[in-house]
Amino acid sequence: MIPAAVLTLFVGVGIGAAGGGEPEKTSAAAEARPTVTVTESAAAKPVKDDEPKPAPTVTVTETKTVKPKAEDKPADPPAEAGSAGEVVFKVWGSAPAGVDINYGSDTDSRSGKGLPMTKTLKLDGEAMYYNVSAQLMGGGDINCSVTVDGQTKKGHASGDYNICMAQLSSGFLGGWD
Repeated sequence: MIPAAVLTLFVGVGIGAAGGGEPEKTSAAAEARPTVTVTESAAAKPVKDDEPKPAPTVTVTETKTVKPKAEDKPADPPAEAGSAGEVVFKVWGSAPAGVDINYGSDTDSRSGKGLPMTKTLKLDGEAMYYNVSAQLMGGGDINCSVTVDGQTKKGHASGDYNICMAQLSSGFLGGWD
C-alpha cells in the first residue's frame, strides 16, 4: 500500500506537469490560472485491500488579477489670473496632517492656512520676486502656484514633509520669469 503523502505528492506533480510546459507569463496582461489542491482523506478505519479507498478531495480555487486603481491627481482650482497689478498665490490638494504655507515677495512675507488656499496681493513694482512655499506636515499630495501679469509658475509635493514651491522673478529687462 502506498502511503497517502506519497500518493498526494505524485498526483500533485502530475497535475502541475500537465500545464504543457508553457513558459510562465510575467506581464501585467498574463491571465490568472486557477490553483488546484489535491488532498486525500484519512480513512476512519484501516482499509483492507479488497475495500475501495476513499477518493481524494480536489479543490479548485480561481484567482483573479486586479489592476491597481490609478491615483487621483488633485484637480487644478478654477483659473484666477488676477487683474493687472495683482499677484495670485494658490495651494491645493490633500494634506491630512496639515500644511505650513508661506507666500509673498522679497520684501513682504506672509503665512496662510487651510486647503485650498488662494490669496491675492497688490503688485509691488520694486519686488524682485514673488513665491509660495507649502510644506506637508506628514503625508499628502499638494500643488502650488504663483501668478504675476499672466505668467504662472507651479510646483508639486507628495509624501512626508516635502515642500511645494513656486517662484516668479522680475526679469532684467522687465516682465516675470
